[in-house]
Amino acid sequence: MTSDISQLIDQALAGEQKAYTDIVDRFRDQIYHFIYRMVKDKAQAEDLTQETFIKAFRALASFNSDYAFSTWLYKIAANNCIDYFRKKKLATSSLNMPVKVKDGELQRDFPVEECGPETELISKEQTSHIRIAIDALPEKYKQAIILRHSQDKSYEEIAEQLEIPLGTVKVRIFRAREMLKSRLKEQLRNR
Repeated sequence: MTSDISQLIDQALAGEQKAYTDIVDRFRDQIYHFIYRMVKDKAQAEDLTQETFIKAFRALASFNSDYAFSTWLYKIAANNCIDYFRKKKLATSSLNMPVKVKDGELQRDFPVEECGPETELISKEQTSHIRIAIDALPEKYKQAIILRHSQDKSYEEIAEQLEIPLGTVKVRIFRAREMLKSRLKEQLRNR
């Protein structure tokens, strides 16, 4: 492992955001193209690339510097793709289709559950908690997460709109998601 990437990892572990951005900027295109060759879908490759860096940053403290960082990152990307394909190929069957048995077919009937007032209330409460958590984010993270999830903008569109590098967008969205997850877990514990 080069001392340059070693320094970036140490800085990232110390909480320096620029180090995270530099790591993403250095490896993003390679990881994206690696994943794209497997999934053949640009949007999915983009999401899987983002997930790869999220998983890598979460596990960064466990990285063994005896090995190449890029090899470790590619392994995470490959495992991410394998998980994606497993989920995509889950065997499913329609609930409306009859079940074939030895003596013919059986039709399944399911009760219709209507959305009652308590279901609507729970949904509104969850939405409210999410909005409150988003509003509590620092402005730069709030902007990025709203553009990505509320306005469904691509990472490139967000970078262009906010006039910041693509890697910075990815880091901000990653950090915003982590902060939201933490705040929402805290809210659940305090109920």
